[in-house]
Amino acid sequence: MTSESTLREQVRSRYGRAALAVTASEAERAGCDPGLRCCDPITSHLYHADQIGMLPDAAVRASLGCGNPTALLELHAGETVLDLGSGGGMDVLLSARRVGPSGKAIGLDMTDEMLALARENQRQAGMANAEFLRGEIEQIPLPDASVDVVISNCVINLSSDKDRVLAEAFRVLKPGGRFAVSDVVVSGPVPDAVRRSMQLWIGCIAGALEENEYRAKLIAAGFTAPEIETTRVYELEDARRFLSASGVDVDAMAAQVKGQFFSAFIRAHKPHHPPAGA
Repeated sequence: MTSESTLREQVRSRYGRAALAVTASEAERAGCDPGLRCCDPITSHLYHADQIGMLPDAAVRASLGCGNPTALLELHAGETVLDLGSGGGMDVLLSARRVGPSGKAIGLDMTDEMLALARENQRQAGMANAEFLRGEIEQIPLPDASVDVVISNCVINLSSDKDRVLAEAFRVLKPGGRFAVSDVVVSGPVPDAVRRSMQLWIGCIAGALEENEYRAKLIAAGFTAPEIETTRVYELEDARRFLSASGVDVDAMAAQVKGQFFSAFIRAHKPHHPPAGA
């Protein structure tokens, strides 16, 4: 069993290398590595051309997620948005535009190279109402009840302590705040060969929660009305692309893999008032 600290350092190292690759290369999606991330086909066509067109190219090429949490979420002027695992800053910059000058978008990332890239993307975009903080999603460096919305793009999967992540997200949300993240979810048991693979943890497949477990963890953290909306089901050929590179015999476990994993948009709310007796 891989220790939590080892997993964290592996994630930090690989995502740091991805940031450096984007900085050094003009190639499209320079950070794309099936062993690193939720790579194509999951990331194909997630953002509209008008969204991409308003951002620095490096922010787009550093997008390593499995969805577009800004697409299915209503944001309002003056709100504060927190992006857990903000990477190159794409979702932060998109959110900052939507909440306007009276609002703010905050990115949290533990990788120095990604933070440097995000801050440069912010400078190029001229977004004064964005901020990038160094920290871990299990220990968010913000006060209680300080943000209106928590978003994330296929990062919660990378944590080995998801209960702590959800508890921290609940803590920093204001009463009535919204949790709205993109993540990979599994609809049944994950084969042991996948769970054992560090490479796939870092690529956000092996760390996927089962959908009912995800709902239960959200409720245990204090959230209400959890919803899981499927945005893309991964078929056998998708699985082959991900898993074969890690030495997993996809054909031998086809029945266990086919259609089991899917990208989802996960929503929940922090109650306006604590439950009676709390």
